Amino acid sequence: MPLEKIVLESTRAWALWRIKEDEASLAARISPLEQISETITNTNKRLEWLAGRVLVKEVLASMALPFHGITKDEYGKPFPKGYDFHLSLSHSFPFVATLIDKKESAGIDLEQPKEKLLRIAPRIFHPEELLDAGNDITKHCIYWCAKETLVKVHGQKNLIFAENLLIDPFQMNNEGDISGRIIVADSERVIPLRYIVNPNFVVVFNQRTKI
Repeated sequence: MPLEKIVLESTRAWALWRIKEDEASLAARISPLEQISETITNTNKRLEWLAGRVLVKEVLASMALPFHGITKDEYGKPFPKGYDFHLSLSHSFPFVATLIDKKESAGIDLEQPKEKLLRIAPRIFHPEELLDAGNDITKHCIYWCAKETLVKVHGQKNLIFAENLLIDPFQMNNEGDISGRIIVADSERVIPLRYIVNPNFVVVFNQRTKI
């Protein structure tokens, strides 16, 4: 079953999918509501695009809601058509993750720990984050996913990762809560985050700030 995990809460749900299908099988599950553009030529990227929409359809179905497709706002942030919901998608082949929240901004990011994260960290981490992450690739991956999650929660771009998106130091476990901050001009917004370390990937998503 490609649907690896789904977690339902009162006003939100997040889920994970492992791609095992071929393109035709995935496309059939969302046609004719969504059709992939021929401008996407990479095989894995096409599968990610399709699987992301199938996953959103599955999550909406778990809420007893029909899928009408996905649209984007002026900043490229996705939204499920027909609903005033918040949506976030992430993929790192063969895994796809999504978070849908009926009331609050949604951000989720999934990555596979890789050596390249150590190379790019000095450009995107604050010195305190770099010191805390050390040479641990998994911890670097948590920091990276957390910052990407903050970008998605903020919903706009033109942010400097090392200055506008900060993650408080933390002790790493298999899963846990961490705190992120979005700093823009004179405004600072604290975002509670949750991370999960899987043997194959790391996933981070924002938690609800209101009860």
